[in-house]
Amino acid sequence: MTKYIFVTGGVTSSLGKGIISASLAKLLQARGYRVTIQKFDPYINIDPGTLNPYEHGECYVTEDGAETDLDLGHYERFLNTPTSIANNITTGRIYQNVINRERQGDFLGKTVQVVPHITDEIKRNIRLLGESGDYDIVITELGGTVGDIESLPYIEAVRQFRWENGSGNSLVIHLTLIPFLAAAGELKTKPTQHSVKMLLEYGIQPDILVCRTEHPLNMDIRKKIALFCNVNVNAVVESIDASTIYDVPLLMLREHLDKTVLAKLKLPHKSEPDLENWKDFLGRLKNPTSEVRIGLVGKYVELPDAYKSISESFIHAGSKNECKVRVEYIPSETLTPENAIERLKGLHGVLVAPGFGERGFEGKIEAIRYVRENNIPFFGICLGMQCAVVEYGRNVLGLKDASSTEMNPNTPHPVINMMEEQKKVKLKGGTMRLGAYPCDLKKGSKAANFYGKTHISERHRHRYEFNNDYLKEYETAGLLPTGINTENNLVEVVELKNHPFFIGAQFHPELKSTVANPHPLFINFVAASMAYARKQ
Repeated sequence: MTKYIFVTGGVTSSLGKGIISASLAKLLQARGYRVTIQKFDPYINIDPGTLNPYEHGECYVTEDGAETDLDLGHYERFLNTPTSIANNITTGRIYQNVINRERQGDFLGKTVQVVPHITDEIKRNIRLLGESGDYDIVITELGGTVGDIESLPYIEAVRQFRWENGSGNSLVIHLTLIPFLAAAGELKTKPTQHSVKMLLEYGIQPDILVCRTEHPLNMDIRKKIALFCNVNVNAVVESIDASTIYDVPLLMLREHLDKTVLAKLKLPHKSEPDLENWKDFLGRLKNPTSEVRIGLVGKYVELPDAYKSISESFIHAGSKNECKVRVEYIPSETLTPENAIERLKGLHGVLVAPGFGERGFEGKIEAIRYVRENNIPFFGICLGMQCAVVEYGRNVLGLKDASSTEMNPNTPHPVINMMEEQKKVKLKGGTMRLGAYPCDLKKGSKAANFYGKTHISERHRHRYEFNNDYLKEYETAGLLPTGINTENNLVEVVELKNHPFFIGAQFHPELKSTVANPHPLFINFVAASMAYARKQ
């Protein structure tokens, strides 16, 4: 029988429920259990696909084409296993499913209410992954903070779920904050006590408390928390601030979180967790032998979470190369022909990031022109690849005013054009080219050499593509289409001859980079940046 773990948050948001969930899952996986994690988000959007990155950070895309919360990226990076549409549920989707059933007459004339209909739909989604038979343990992270109005149906659904499934088959981990008051010189437990009291008012007694803190929790504090929150003292877990999120599984191992969980779920410990590869990754991450500065040119750089998977991919690739990658975020709208040299000089590589809309588009073009002409390693992702095509068209092929029809519908040279099947699409949410698609790489190309194979599969999220009407001109001029989706002849990878590293990818390689398997394009981009740095 599948066991269920629920992770809730209290006191304040942004305490790291996703990292705690992923870390616990990693420890249980390392003990031989089949584990997955799902995220329940309380907002009414169907998915984060239409949310501004400033609102919600990046939109993470799964293999099956679901637009999901960025926490699913953490789940995949820690566990090295793919997630799916079933791993991210929103209030919008819950209500949409219930309303669709009401319109079909499924409720036989009954009044549709939050209890039982909404809570029943939440419970159905909790069980989906468990009933697949693929997992021993399903961890469910509840977004938001206990006490939020929008979170109440989820808390009630968890209460009902635990009562229906009996003791020993599920548990609740409550993540709270133990603030340090500098004026008093003390850690304060009262916010945690109040948070647990609120959870109790909703009918849920947490089994384990994970306490975020800037300072170690001594035994007296742990006993006080245990006494006033009705938990065992060994179920009070310290989660002290760490230098990297990848330290957290080892910190939780030291706190015996996995052992406490297994004991409460009445599961055997099996073997001790095998974390040697994880420790090796951390050792290389923390003891680099070199350093590079890479510019990330994008329109959402004021919020680094907008490019979370890219920044994590640099961490993975940096560890692989034993190199510290210092990412410098550069707002693309600030780049002009007059200041590009000043803004970009001293960098050892430049990545032009994905995005939508014309804001900052010309700045990205200018950055690419500079790195192309100066043989600085360049990596373009999605819109970044499209910008490389536009820049080359304007400045090498002499196609005056070449552009993407996304930015200029009336351009005389639409070298980037909307895909034919997208031209009929009216709805914005979930209608792009999404999810994993195959790509064939040309033998002998840099991309094929980096991957070590010619047939790959990568994840996409876009509406615009390379315009094949210009394909021959670009090939003749030296910007080569080295990756092609053979089903519809779409160009997926371009690379420049006679350049140390100049690659554009229409897909999003950052979505498949994990601790166990850093992405080959990022590995080689960092390596090229290291080679460039040595020459300076």
